Amino acid sequence: DLGGQPAGPVDRAEHEPTLFDLRVDAMIRLLTHPSRAVFTVDAMRRSIESHTPEEYFGLTYYEKWLHAIRRLTIEQGVISEAELARKLNELRRRADSGQP
Repeated sequence: DLGGQPAGPVDRAEHEPTLFDLRVDAMIRLLTHPSRAVFTVDAMRRSIESHTPEEYFGLTYYEKWLHAIRRLTIEQGVISEAELARKLNELRRRADSGQP
């Protein structure tokens, strides 16, 4: 079930994690590690469960995690929306120009 409602069959097929999956998993491990504890696994769960139904059903498993990381790092003051926007714009410019 999903939130107490029938959700259909569970896909149990194994798949190789993508580079994206591995990177998001690594970020979670770093951010929740006891030596840093930027946020807890419980906070992560709260953040994922606060997605809108459209987000929840439209995002992949690791995309949900990435959205939660963004929300929680901003909540905890690790990065601001403005800093994140600047960095994303910089990365887009570099990608568009072919720079590494």
